[in-house]
Amino acid sequence: MVRVLMVLLLLPGSVFADDWKSMDGAEIAEVLTDQTVIYENATQRFYASGRTLYSAGQDSWGYWVVRDDQYCSQWPPGDQWDCYDIAKMEGMIRFIGIDGSVTDGMFAP
Repeated sequence: MVRVLMVLLLLPGSVFADDWKSMDGAEIAEVLTDQTVIYENATQRFYASGRTLYSAGQDSWGYWVVRDDQYCSQWPPGDQWDCYDIAKMEGMIRFIGIDGSVTDGMFAP
């Protein structure tokens, strides 16, 4: 039994490693405002003004806001707002789409 537990603890993606905490609107605003998130192939800066700069080889300016405990963004020239649930773990943030898709990032130092 001890061996089974040891193997489970050492496996990547073990159930014990999933410490994501859901965030409400106030927490989302506090955590994202004036912060930079680093994704696998891009970075994104969240300005207090409601502007956001996404850079993945070239810059793309958009808007962000917190609505009903979700992070929402709009990317011109479109006028549609897309909203995401947000969770955090030490030094990391997760964006969860309405379809269940997940994008993870880490906060820049």
